[in-house]
Amino acid sequence: MMSFARTAQGLAIAALIAAVQPVGSAEAQTDDNRRSGGSFYAGAHVGYMFGTATATLADPTGISSQSATNPYGALFGGVQAGWEYVFPSRLMLGIEADFSFPNYEDASKVLSYRATPTGYASEEYEWLASLRGRVGYDIGAWTPYLTGGLAWMSTRYSRIDLTTGNEDANPSNIRVGWTAGAGLDYRLDSRWSARAEYLYTNFNLSGFVFGSAPARYDTQYNLHRVRFGLNYRFGEVEEKKSKQNDRGPGSFEVGGQTVFVYQGYPPIRAAYDGPQSLPSSGQSRETWAMSGFLGVRLWEGGELYYNPETLQGYGVALTTGAAGFPNGEAQRAYPYPRYNTSRLYVRQTFGLGGEREKVESDLGQLAGERDISRITVQAGKFAVQDFFDNNKYANDPRVDFLNWAVWSAAAFDYPADSVGFTWGITAELNQPSWAVRAGYFLVANQPDTNVYDLALISRNGFVGELEMRYQPFDQPGTTRLGVWMTSAFAGSYADAVALTNATPSLDPNTAIALTRQTRTKYGLYLSIDQQLSDDVGAFFRFSWNDGRSEILAFTDIDASVSGGLSIKGNSWNRPDDTIGIGGAINSISSSHANYLAVGGLGQTVGDGALTYASEFVAEAYYSLKLAKGVFVTADYQYLGNPAYNAVRGPAHFFSGRLMAKF
Repeated sequence: MMSFARTAQGLAIAALIAAVQPVGSAEAQTDDNRRSGGSFYAGAHVGYMFGTATATLADPTGISSQSATNPYGALFGGVQAGWEYVFPSRLMLGIEADFSFPNYEDASKVLSYRATPTGYASEEYEWLASLRGRVGYDIGAWTPYLTGGLAWMSTRYSRIDLTTGNEDANPSNIRVGWTAGAGLDYRLDSRWSARAEYLYTNFNLSGFVFGSAPARYDTQYNLHRVRFGLNYRFGEVEEKKSKQNDRGPGSFEVGGQTVFVYQGYPPIRAAYDGPQSLPSSGQSRETWAMSGFLGVRLWEGGELYYNPETLQGYGVALTTGAAGFPNGEAQRAYPYPRYNTSRLYVRQTFGLGGEREKVESDLGQLAGERDISRITVQAGKFAVQDFFDNNKYANDPRVDFLNWAVWSAAAFDYPADSVGFTWGITAELNQPSWAVRAGYFLVANQPDTNVYDLALISRNGFVGELEMRYQPFDQPGTTRLGVWMTSAFAGSYADAVALTNATPSLDPNTAIALTRQTRTKYGLYLSIDQQLSDDVGAFFRFSWNDGRSEILAFTDIDASVSGGLSIKGNSWNRPDDTIGIGGAINSISSSHANYLAVGGLGQTVGDGALTYASEFVAEAYYSLKLAKGVFVTADYQYLGNPAYNAVRGPAHFFSGRLMAKF
C-alpha cells in the first residue's frame, strides 16, 4: 500500500504542477517584464528522499560485527525561506535556509539499521536542514539555478540488546554534511512561484558508542532529494486579476493554518495508575500543527486539492487515559515535526441547472459559483469527517470544542489511518433542502496502524448519510442521519476474554491479536444543529456501534450522546468571539468492558483493571478574535470516570489554543 500511496501522491502532485498556469497578464511572461532588485520569500516543499546508507555495528568490542549498505526511500516535507537579488543582466544571486521533516510513518525516519547475534542498532533522523547559496539566470517567468552549501541532520542512535531486551539510546545528535543541486523556479504571478528541485546530500562517516554494551555504530549517507515547492514573495506589488472569483482553468488559491494547543490537568484521585491511564500526579503537554492548502481549477467543474501538514507534540499520557480525549489535535505523539500528505484529491462537480449559489474562498474550497442542484464526486486521500458527521457548532477542534466526544459522533469508528486520514471515493447529490451522500474507503490492515488493507473487496469501509435542511421560525437548522459499516482484520472482545480465562498465562492483548480475522462492525449517528437566534445555536449528537470487535481507528466508545450551545459575542460588542458550552456521556458494550477488566488495552483506555462507570465530559470555551484570521481560545473540561473507571478522577483540564489562518 505504501508504494501505491507514494505513486498516487507523486502523480497527483506532478499533475498539479503541470496544471498551474500563470494568471497574470500576458505581458508578465515576456522578457520585457523581467524581475529586478531584491526580495525576501518563504514557502513550503514536499518531496521524496532516496539513497544508500552504509552502516557498521561492532557489538561488543569487536567480538561480532556487521557492515553493509541498505537502501532508503521515503516522503518528506518542510519549509524554506530566503533572499535573492536579480541584477539588470538577469543574473540571480541568493541565499536560502530550509528544514525538512520525515513522513509520519515510523519506517520513514529509519535511515539505517544493522544487527549482530547480540544486538540490533539503528539511526533515525528527526530533521534535515541546509543553508545554501543560489545562482541562476532569470528568463521571464523561468529561473533555472544551481545551489549548494552546508547540511545538518538531527539523528537518534538506538540499540536493543537481544540477550536482555534492554534499549540503549542517544536521544539527539547533530551531524554536519554538505549538499548541492539544481532547480527551476516558475513565477505563477508577481507574488507566488512554484519550484522543482534536486539536491544531493552527503554525510561522511560518523559513529556512536553505546556505553552499556559497549558497542559502536558507524554510518555514512549518500542521499538524493527530489522536491516540489511553493514560495510567497514579500513586498511585491500584486498584479491585478479578474474580478471574477472563478478565473478559469489553471487558476489557483493558496491558504495556510497553524494551531498550537497547550493543555494540562492537576493531580487527580486514583486508587492506582495503569498502563494507559492519566497519571495521578497531573501532567501538561502541547501539540502544534502547520497546514498548507493548495487548490487548482483543472477544467469546468474539476478541481485538485493538496493539503500538506506537519504535526508535532504530545497529548497527555501519550494520548491515552480517556475515551473522550480532551485534545482533538493529539492524534499522535511526535517530539519533532513529522510530514503528512493529509489530503490529496480530485473533485468533479456536475451542475444540474436551476438556481445558483456563491462559493466563498476557504481552505479546501475554491471561490466561484455553482448550481445548488448538483452531483459531486471526489476521489483521493482525505478525512472521512470532511464530508460526513458535520455539525455547524461542534465540528473542528481547531476552531470550536476540543474534546473528541463533543466535536464528533464519538462512536463513529470511521475508516482511517493512525492520524485520521484514508483513501476513498465519495458521491453526493445536493438539492435545495436536502442532500444524500455515500462513500467507499480503505481501512487499516489492523487496529491503529498506518498500513492500508489492500483486500479491497473483502475488507473496506462504507458510509452513507442523509442531510435534511429546514427553517423553523425562520431559523436555519440541519439534521444528518448516517449509517456505516467496516469489514476489517480485527479481534473479538468476547473471544479474547474467553481465551484469556482458558489460558491464565496468556496476556489479554496477545489473546485478542490471536482472535483477529475479517469481522464486520456497523453503527449509526444522528447529528442536529439548530440556530435559535442570530447569536445562539444549539447542537445534539447520538452515535452507536455494535461493540463486539476492536475499535479500528478512532476511540473506545460504543455509544455516546452529546449536546450544547454556541453563543456569538454580538451582545457584548465582540461579534467574532464565541462562547461554547457542551457535554457528553460515553459508554461501551459489556464485552468491551469485560475485556478492559481483565487487563486489555484499547486505543486510548486500559488501566489494567476496571470498576466500570459511564464516562462524563463537560466543556466550556471562549474564543477571542485577536486580528483577522487569528484567534486565541481558553478552554476548560471536566472528565468524570475517565476511561470508564469509577475509582479514578474526576480530572479537570485547562487548555489554551492559538489558531491563525490566511
